[in-house]
Amino acid sequence: MTTDTEEPTLTVDELAARAGVTVRTVRFYSSKGLLPPPVIGPRRVGHYSQEHLARLALIEELQRQGMTLAAIERHLQQLPADLSAQDLALHRAVVASWAPDAAEDVTREELERRAGRPLGEEELERLVAMNTIERAEGTSDSSSSPGSLAPGGSFRVDPALLALGVQLLDVPLAHESILAARGVLLEHSRAAARELSALLREAVGEHESVAAVKSLSAHMQPLVVQALLTTFQRSLKAELRVWLKES
Repeated sequence: MTTDTEEPTLTVDELAARAGVTVRTVRFYSSKGLLPPPVIGPRRVGHYSQEHLARLALIEELQRQGMTLAAIERHLQQLPADLSAQDLALHRAVVASWAPDAAEDVTREELERRAGRPLGEEELERLVAMNTIERAEGTSDSSSSPGSLAPGGSFRVDPALLALGVQLLDVPLAHESILAARGVLLEHSRAAARELSALLREAVGEHESVAAVKSLSAHMQPLVVQALLTTFQRSLKAELRVWLKES
């Protein structure tokens, strides 16, 4: 595992495993120019960085959104060349936010493949607590504590949320803090949605047709989402600057 300031240390097998894809997929994307070449180390072994991992996750997300490889290539070419892994992850989050609700039932093996890593029982419990996955019928283990997860079984997962939940497993914060942060985001996002919806209803008026309301919503939604993301990102950076200055 690397940070943005460390040398690339992931082999192609490790990169594929972390991204939840095959080595063949990584090599295919590289041959198409969608991934930059690795750093060649001793014994001619290619080493990949966190930027490679983040770019690979972005490519996979764009494919899930229905984009062709040619469209993905054009999309990536429009991005600044010096984007960090964090910048790419943020861009992927924006793309994923438009994914429709599409929960799927998957086996434990498939869940781990998509997560790009083995998932222990404690990690599965944390993903359930974050509402990233749900237990399917027959998944609980009667020999364990109530609500615990059996080694096998199946799980209902929202692909748009799985990557986020797996990344949160590695965040160096107490699980309680992560759940509290999730609660804060849900509370304020729902409040903002209610107030914005009330403003739109007032602007449209009671006598407008359903078609007119849907048309206005379709035009406003991308603008509102972009405004919320930009405002939140800048507000969070400002709060962090104040915090770091005081510490």
